[in-house]
Amino acid sequence: MSISVIKRSLLPLGILATTVLLAACGSKSSNQGSTKLASNQKISLSTTAEITSLDLSKIYDTTSFIQIDQTFEGLYRYDANGNAEPALATKTKISKDGKTYTINIRHNAKWSNGDPVTAKDFVYSWQRAVNPKTASQYTYLFDNVKNADAIVNGKLSPNKLGVKANGKYQLKVQLARPTTYFKMVMARETLYPLDQKVVEKYGTSAKYTVYNGPFKNVGWTGINDSWKLVKNNQYWDKKAVKLSQINYTVAKSPSTAYNLFQSGKLDLISLVGEQAKQLGKSKDAVKRPLAATEYLQYNQRKGVFKNRNLRLAFSLALNRSQLVNKVMQNGSIVSKGFVPADFAKNPKTGEDFAKEAYVPGTVDHDATKAKQYYKKALSQLGKKNLTIKLLSADDDQTKDVIEFIQGQLQETLPGLKVESSSIPFASMLAKASAGNFEVNFIGWSADFADPISFLSQFTSNNPENSGKWSSQAFDQAIKDSNNKDSNNATKRWQDLINAEKILATDQGITPIYQANGIDLVNPKLKGVVHDRINGHYDYRTAYLTK
Repeated sequence: MSISVIKRSLLPLGILATTVLLAACGSKSSNQGSTKLASNQKISLSTTAEITSLDLSKIYDTTSFIQIDQTFEGLYRYDANGNAEPALATKTKISKDGKTYTINIRHNAKWSNGDPVTAKDFVYSWQRAVNPKTASQYTYLFDNVKNADAIVNGKLSPNKLGVKANGKYQLKVQLARPTTYFKMVMARETLYPLDQKVVEKYGTSAKYTVYNGPFKNVGWTGINDSWKLVKNNQYWDKKAVKLSQINYTVAKSPSTAYNLFQSGKLDLISLVGEQAKQLGKSKDAVKRPLAATEYLQYNQRKGVFKNRNLRLAFSLALNRSQLVNKVMQNGSIVSKGFVPADFAKNPKTGEDFAKEAYVPGTVDHDATKAKQYYKKALSQLGKKNLTIKLLSADDDQTKDVIEFIQGQLQETLPGLKVESSSIPFASMLAKASAGNFEVNFIGWSADFADPISFLSQFTSNNPENSGKWSSQAFDQAIKDSNNKDSNNATKRWQDLINAEKILATDQGITPIYQANGIDLVNPKLKGVVHDRINGHYDYRTAYLTK
């Protein structure tokens, strides 16, 4: 499995996912009883970026999230269509006003060190995540939990969060407002439990971390580029787990990954560029649409990118169709906005969100208008030319995309020089989060199947908003969707449409393409669940045949 550059959802470019249980990888309806399993149930996968951490309160990149997906488990998990289904939760009761969740937790769940998984483990984990000292980038997931906003902003103690343990195996959650998608939020990694007694050095390497999921990580030291996941014999549903081991290695070059696949050293890879063109119709190739958008974010703390005309010039200078069809060739499609196509439908009309929110003249290639906006920007900035720095990750596919963007901008906008800086993914994220960039190429994949999963990160105070774009109208639209309109599906939808249009019109960010892809899969690898909404690969039910 090859993974590239997006924030979660910091996806790296080659993030893997699809809407269904793929035929090449098996399905739940397969009769394993009539299938001859291989005696050696070990598979090998690759990523294009290193693990940044195993601390689920602090992680922010797809490689790390994928490791957490396989080694931890929360109250809920996602099925192949991105819907939440029970995992550790055995029964959930929701109050009539939609603001109180009473959740019973299974009694037979254990940590890999033998400790029981209890309601207090969830309380501790959630309180730790919203504590400002933790500096989690995913505190927005708790926005609708009672007192979360005040805690994140340092106005209340974390122990005031609306979550408590009713005995050992029952959790009570108080929401500030009804949230129809809250079960999907509880399936996110940041809301998984933590074993408090081992948390001091937790996440810095495999040996200091305990796990409650189907696998446990061994061999990751905090800096190495290979590790393995082994079956967790303390996992409550271990009988369902067929794989004994998953070997991971970092392979930033698609050609390296393909060579390893050809020699039988990898069981699944992502195809890009010429690989996708030549091998995309192979019997072992699997198309994988994904709810993810790659985009340019601009540092608007200071400097030239506070100028809207400059941002519009950049957007209109880019021929996105040429990029996805000639350079990438992996099924990715042109973005019409930040929220992907075929992700959310109008609850009243069934209209696709991306189509309804599209603002003409903001992401359409138009070299003439790009030059006009650029000329206005230079005049307003009092400059005759510009040199800007473009930050990105250093995997090969990202480098190809950056080379294309760099060339298009310089060819279209007279007097513009674009200097690119491609560095390891974790380093790039650290620089971006600290605001040490001018323009950053990054991506976001869905946390759950609702437009708020994308849009909320660009509110003025969201920690994911690294460029610090700010709009009072945008903030108000998001606030209305979460508060006064939260129980009115039609009004809430319109709030989110308005927010997307504000973001697009101002080019707070510049969406480039919706990430899709093609996998090449070992035909003996079956039972892998893929989910297009969250980008999950679930190996809990995977197995190798003879």
